[in-house]
Amino acid sequence: MDSISCCEYISFSEESTMQIGELMAEHSFPGLVFLLEGDLGTGKTTLVRGFCRADGYITVRSPSFTLVNRYFCGEKTVVHSDLYRLSSVDPTELDVESYLDDRSVLFVEWADRGVPGDFSEIWRIRFRYEDEEEDEGRRVLSFSAQGARAEKALESFLGKLKERKKK
Repeated sequence: MDSISCCEYISFSEESTMQIGELMAEHSFPGLVFLLEGDLGTGKTTLVRGFCRADGYITVRSPSFTLVNRYFCGEKTVVHSDLYRLSSVDPTELDVESYLDDRSVLFVEWADRGVPGDFSEIWRIRFRYEDEEEDEGRRVLSFSAQGARAEKALESFLGKLKERKKK
């Protein structure tokens, strides 16, 4: 399936990453899947925290040990999964599709290890340190989308992100 690959964006702090997540919440829709890739500490869970914070939900924990967490964020249900500990397990065994309903969005951390289902509307977000100095707090987030609705939503999101950057 075709996908659009878009820009890179530099986040200068944890708060900046949370604000990106908040903006993402405004452009999401039920059925959208966010595939998050990147090393430890690059901001994947922080982004999910920001997404949930947009709807007033503030207690977001990394699902590294629980594998799947579910948050009821206003009108949305956020299903947050983590494949970090599943390097030798088939990620489809998580059965995250059973958590999804007509209000849900799905976040999959460590999605480079596998995608736990067959999804048609996807944003892929790759996180990396801007340079070798991990303490600087600067992260590069690269966005791409797959699926007509996801592509349109990503284009709208990136437009708003660029507007914010100019301010």
